[in-house]
Amino acid sequence: MISQDHAKLDSDTIADAIRPLVKADPSIKVKSVIAEVQGRFNYTVSYQKAWLAKQKAIAKVFAFRHCKPLVQVDGTHLYEKYKGALLVAVAQDGNQNIVPIAFAIVEGETADAWEFFLTNLRRYVVTIDGVGIISDHHTSIDAAIARSNGAWSPPRVWHMYCIRHIESNFLRRFKAPYLHKLVVNTGYSRTEQEYNKNYQRLKERGEAYTQWCDEIGVERWVLAFDGSHRWGHITTNLVECINYVLKGARNLPVTALVRSTFYRLNELFTQKSTEAHEYLRNGFTYSEFATKRVEESFRRAGNIVVNRFNRRNEMFEVCEMQDGTIYTVNLAQRHCDCGHFQVKRLPCRHVLACCTNQRPDWQVYVHDVYKMSEICKVYRGEFVLMGDPSTWNRYEGVKVIANWTLRHATKGRPKSTRYLNEMDSRDMRGPRKCTICGREGHSRSRRPQRAGPSSVGGH
Repeated sequence: MISQDHAKLDSDTIADAIRPLVKADPSIKVKSVIAEVQGRFNYTVSYQKAWLAKQKAIAKVFAFRHCKPLVQVDGTHLYEKYKGALLVAVAQDGNQNIVPIAFAIVEGETADAWEFFLTNLRRYVVTIDGVGIISDHHTSIDAAIARSNGAWSPPRVWHMYCIRHIESNFLRRFKAPYLHKLVVNTGYSRTEQEYNKNYQRLKERGEAYTQWCDEIGVERWVLAFDGSHRWGHITTNLVECINYVLKGARNLPVTALVRSTFYRLNELFTQKSTEAHEYLRNGFTYSEFATKRVEESFRRAGNIVVNRFNRRNEMFEVCEMQDGTIYTVNLAQRHCDCGHFQVKRLPCRHVLACCTNQRPDWQVYVHDVYKMSEICKVYRGEFVLMGDPSTWNRYEGVKVIANWTLRHATKGRPKSTRYLNEMDSRDMRGPRKCTICGREGHSRSRRPQRAGPSSVGGH
């Protein structure tokens, strides 16, 4: 008689065992997974455990592994009966498509909640090393990463901040809106020379400004010092787009929110998979985004003089004829002084000029993430039908008990829990004006000499 199950034969072990099968056929049936486990381990596992193992194997084989090695995370508040937050993690494929990779509903954006989210994200989705993660400058996220025992720290992962939140924190600290563009330009600096120029301009306006920036660390917010782990992304705009898409669902009950998100993602993956395979069938090797960028660089590579500096066709010196600027190109190290080559992993106009001059194949210097074959792999995983809840296996895990202290107030308008930024500051929006008399300093409800109920009949 074959035993029905084994305590040590968990879903993680099964996922590792069936990974080759899932890689060959992502639509493999759960019954086939059960049969494979029975043949290999001589145990019959439950349908629920086999289904969970298949999902974990798909997550390890597909999706994020074929996207850019970059994650953006953020949280947004829910508006239902209980206070709560929806934590989201997204990636991006080689055609600039947003790929949601993880969601979690938690009590709030606390250090414990972020630790729970990031731990499971690292365990089941972002399993590779050499990844960059971008978030806002939130103390709870920093605390969660500090607790991760190196799982979210260099050299495995590089944590960086969104420049928009750096800008907001700067304005909240110094109340100097006339400097916010200079701070943003400093963060966007692609080269060390450009950064030094912007840094000096900021320092001339006050050393307190640059001291505040130095405390953050240039590798956390400046593009020139990020080790090319940002892939050109300086903000968390990708996850903000997902938050906007889910805005209409954030006031739904939890079950309805999960179901709505599930079906929206299924529709998104089905659509993007169809588009990617159609593009591949039409004979395109690289994504539409990469093709356009390379074509644009080819058009701008005309007025450039190239000098070769070694016989292996690796080191070049290129000169822009228009302004006489000289750039050094190292094809072996995938580096150009302009910064575009190492940021996007696409050949810039200087690299293409070198390839045209000495005849090396420029396609060698296009990262694999931009290949249509890799983009198709992102969407190979298929969503499993949820079915009617009455047919699901009974849940035997940890019992969740609602925290009654997190209930919304039954009367009055709920208090906002947003983190204020420069758009919320009254000093930066200008003084308040009355909508009736147009004067500054008071609102319509607090207008002085307002006619009361007793004065209506006396005039």
